Amino acid sequence: MEFDLEKETALIEAILFLEGEPLDENALAKISELSKDVVLLCIDALHKKYKEEHSGFELVQISGGWVLSPKKDLWDFLKERYGKKNEARLSKAAMETLSIIAYSQPITRSEIEAIRGVSADNMIRLLVERNFIREVGKKDIPGKPVQFGTTKDFLKFFRLNSIADLPKLDETESERFELAR
Repeated sequence: MEFDLEKETALIEAILFLEGEPLDENALAKISELSKDVVLLCIDALHKKYKEEHSGFELVQISGGWVLSPKKDLWDFLKERYGKKNEARLSKAAMETLSIIAYSQPITRSEIEAIRGVSADNMIRLLVERNFIREVGKKDIPGKPVQFGTTKDFLKFFRLNSIADLPKLDETESERFELAR
């Protein structure tokens, strides 16, 4: 039996536009009151629609959920006006610390400092305040130091679905991250 998905797809599209936060298939099904199977068909239809060259949006999977986002090439032009200008910027030191945590998590403050060669207190505090990292546990060594890992906000900010989507490190970079461990 063939049926017309246009209305349902338009509903899912409107929900994604209004929510702004990544929503997984289950959340979309609950909000739209559609079955998960229909939601998946709508997501597929939206993928096809936004792949068109004349579309300004793309459907992106971020931290396990779907979100409508300007196409990457357009975002480079638009982010200065529509991005969170000052909030979004991270210093080189903050980016370096965040990279170390992302690629080496879970990782302790002393391990971060051994890789960077400088104190990481201020950068860790900043990244916790921005909700890019959080405490994920304690290392089973004397003193039980806190271990840090990245958050869903980190994935969302960098438009990643999971940590596995981070760019791969070359051998030299990988060795640098292993020196302190």
